[in-house]
Amino acid sequence: MAKSYVKFEVPKEIADKSLEALRLAKQSGSVRKGVNEVTKSVERGLSMLVLLAADVEPEEVVMHIPTLCEQKKIPIVFIENKLDLGKAVGLNVPCAAASIEKVGEGQAQLKEVTAWTSKMTGGKAEEK
Repeated sequence: MAKSYVKFEVPKEIADKSLEALRLAKQSGSVRKGVNEVTKSVERGLSMLVLLAADVEPEEVVMHIPTLCEQKKIPIVFIENKLDLGKAVGLNVPCAAASIEKVGEGQAQLKEVTAWTSKMTGGKAEEK
């Protein structure tokens, strides 16, 4: 069953590009990982892209993040599972949320993902 905080279905191609942008940002830019760090990054307006796992239990832990992203006009991508997100950010454990603050070498992937999310949200997310 889909979680209530997942606003739209993300195609595998876009999810893969998002994870690749996250990997590149981890190596050459700046990322935040974990719900608390991502929340702070979004509230401060530092996030360029938020990646949120779609299988978080209990879902109340991350329910506020999509609303915050919408208010701050930050693009968000829902990744199928926490383990993939954790691996992409360089952890050996699952990760519920990650945020790209400085994109580094993943600019091309980020541009494509933000264009797609902007289309899905009706232009509510903007590219920084």
